[in-house]
Amino acid sequence: MSAVPLEPISAVLFDFGHTLFDTASSVELIVGAAASLGHPIDGDQASALWTAARDRSRTVEEMAKGRDLDAAQHRACWLALWTELEARVPGISDVLYTYETTAAGWRLYPDACRVLEALAHRDVPMAVVSDTGWDLRPLFEAHEVAHHFTTFVMSYQHGVTKPSPILFHTACERLGVRPSQALMVGDNFRNDGGASDAGCRTLLLPLVPSGSERGLDAVLDLAGTS
Repeated sequence: MSAVPLEPISAVLFDFGHTLFDTASSVELIVGAAASLGHPIDGDQASALWTAARDRSRTVEEMAKGRDLDAAQHRACWLALWTELEARVPGISDVLYTYETTAAGWRLYPDACRVLEALAHRDVPMAVVSDTGWDLRPLFEAHEVAHHFTTFVMSYQHGVTKPSPILFHTACERLGVRPSQALMVGDNFRNDGGASDAGCRTLLLPLVPSGSERGLDAVLDLAGTS
C-alpha cells in the first residue's frame, strides 16, 4: 500500500507558556519582594523553591486538579504549589501570582517575534491554544504580538484542557483549515501532544535555559516558509 502524501501545512497553532513566552525574572521578583515584606531570602533559595513548585506544576497529579478550567481554581492551585515558598516568605504568594498572570511576568523568547513575523508575511494564519485559567489576550497585546493571531482558544472558556481534541479542532475551525493542514507547536508531550490525536502534526520543543532562543525556526522549516 502506498503512503498517503501529507498535506502542506496551512496554519500554525501555538501553546503560550514556555513555547512563545518564558517566565520573566520571577526569582528576582521574589528576592526583591521578600525584602520589602521583611523576610529576606537569597537568590539560590528563592530559585530552588520556585523551581520545585514549577516542576510539580507539570506533573499529572497537579494538572488533574483542573486549575486551567476556572479562574478561582487556577489561583488556588498555584497558591498551594507555593506553600513552601509562602512559609519562608509570608505574603509572597499573592505578589507572585499577580506578577505571573500579567504581562510583566512574561517575556517573549528571542526568536519568537522573528518567527511570528515570517509566518504573518507568508499569510499563514495562527492561533494560540493554551491551558490557562486567565485571559491571555491583554498579555499578547502588551507585548505587541496579538495582531499575529486570528484566535485564542483558552481552556477555561471551553471547559476542557489539552489533550482534549476539542481545543485543537476549535482552533482549526476558526482558522478555516482541517487538522491535517495544521501544525501544533508546544512544550509538553502530555498536553500539546494531544494535537496528534486530533489529526494535527505536532512539534514539541524541549526546555531551554531562560533567555535562550526557543528553536522556533523549526516551525518555518516545517511550514515551508524559511
